[in-house]
Amino acid sequence: MIYILGKMRKFDTAWTLIEEMRRGSTGPSLVTPQTLLIMIRRYCAVHDVGKAISTFYAYKRFNFQVGMEEFQGLLSALCRYKNVEDAEHLLFCNKNVFPLNTKSFNIILNGWSNLIVSPRHAERIWQEMGKRGIQYDVVSYASIMSCYSKASKLYKVFRLFDQMKKTKIAPDRKVYNSVIHALAKGRFVKEAVKLLRTMEDANIAPDTVTYNSLISPLCKAHKIDEAKEILDEMVQRGLSPTIRTYHAFFRILRTKEEIFELLGKMRQCGCPPTTETYLMLIRKFSRWQQLDVVFKLWSEMRNSGVNPDRSSYIVLIHGLFLNGKLEEAYKYYNEMQEKGFLPEPKTSEMLQAWLSAKQVAKDQMTDLEHKKLESDSSRKNIKDIPNKPDKEQDFLRQPEIRSVKRERGFSFWDQ
Repeated sequence: MIYILGKMRKFDTAWTLIEEMRRGSTGPSLVTPQTLLIMIRRYCAVHDVGKAISTFYAYKRFNFQVGMEEFQGLLSALCRYKNVEDAEHLLFCNKNVFPLNTKSFNIILNGWSNLIVSPRHAERIWQEMGKRGIQYDVVSYASIMSCYSKASKLYKVFRLFDQMKKTKIAPDRKVYNSVIHALAKGRFVKEAVKLLRTMEDANIAPDTVTYNSLISPLCKAHKIDEAKEILDEMVQRGLSPTIRTYHAFFRILRTKEEIFELLGKMRQCGCPPTTETYLMLIRKFSRWQQLDVVFKLWSEMRNSGVNPDRSSYIVLIHGLFLNGKLEEAYKYYNEMQEKGFLPEPKTSEMLQAWLSAKQVAKDQMTDLEHKKLESDSSRKNIKDIPNKPDKEQDFLRQPEIRSVKRERGFSFWDQ
């Protein structure tokens, strides 16, 4: 209940409930250190670092021991929700109360390495550990090597792997996964597979992450046959492909038939498509200008119980707009607003510009129609003027012809 209230940001209600649990009408207090840790994590999730720290100091108010384990729990919660800078500041500010050690540094190192993925900050913490004489362990190596692997700093991954061997620190699965990913990313596929075999010889069984570490870079390098071989080996070992595995293949498939075949396999393996899967494919088919498939995927997404969210509508509307289907885009734009989703400013600007242009065109058409009606009316009026007698018409069309007769010294106009 405390977790649910915290997730809904009903912190006052959560604290009221905690106080009731503390007093308890019968028996001892029901509040445990885990109760307060839940509150700390929920505050960290909404980036309210001040309240998270205040809750940590509330341990004493509830008569709980505050030791290194509780302090490291606070650091982990801060880093888990990307408040790594605050966690680092807290680590050094409390070094006299909670002495610096490998585990505390590893929490900060992992935050910079795998949650923020900042090689610069990860390297800074790594060097700080060395300066202060803090021993590196396998977790330290795994964290920074994972960061370098993600940032494509492959030579640093290999250098650290060699350093581990020299210091007699046995690599664990995370270290192997990082190095395998780096090798595959650098297109050293044979070396990556060889390291996988070395890993097995060390009695460390490859897991799904290990195989994904190979498959993802192979797919990005468009080595689809080699990626499929790794996938087959993965399945033969009884490991189920994850959504990440399938997404790696979706990114490089080039035909509608291949994509729908893979969608079918996903369902058969008990790994149904997610919202992210459908959005990736809607973007792809929008680029390919296959809007019939886009609408098919949209319908399939709804029928499979994956409710379209704000991102779904934005992707669909942009795809329709870029393919010139403005009426359909406007229809889904209105549907999106009816469901209470806030459109992106860019989406609103595009559609408002189209509506304005449409109104201008409509006004111009109306003006043209009015002018045409007026022109037709004028012509009709001219046609309706009655014909004049022939003599009068002749008189108007021809110049006047007169003859003169002379009689007895006078002249008269001849009639």
